[in-house]
Amino acid sequence: MRYFGAIIFALIVAAGMNVYAQTADADREAIKRTALNYAEGWYEGNSDKMESALSPDLAKRIVRTNERGQSGLGQMTAMALVQGTRTGSGKQTPAAEQQKDVTILDVLGGAATVKLEMRDWVDYMHIGKFNGKWLIINVLWEMKPKKNDKKN
Repeated sequence: MRYFGAIIFALIVAAGMNVYAQTADADREAIKRTALNYAEGWYEGNSDKMESALSPDLAKRIVRTNERGQSGLGQMTAMALVQGTRTGSGKQTPAAEQQKDVTILDVLGGAATVKLEMRDWVDYMHIGKFNGKWLIINVLWEMKPKKNDKKN
């Protein structure tokens, strides 16, 4: 009887691990899709697709340093990003140059950190799960150096 109980326990644990793995895989896929909706929305000029990826409380920031070495923080809200997408600036990027490489750096519960590499810049994102949907909350981004630019 003791042996039978151990087998039942092992089966229950294994089933639970399988459900957890499936949930984790589904979350990772949803996180990736969120980052891709952001990138594809930009390149397509599709503000609805962009908006679907963003928390209304999004903060997108960049540290800019002027020629005198003084740094400041540039900021963009979700509304500004959606409106910027609507202008269609991203559509100027030829399809062959539309880089949108997503790397999920970490996921824990309802929080994820993602790196999204686009043609001209890299976004480091914090993505959170709200009512079952993954949304971008924070973005810290940096322009890629131009080919002739000597900066790092």
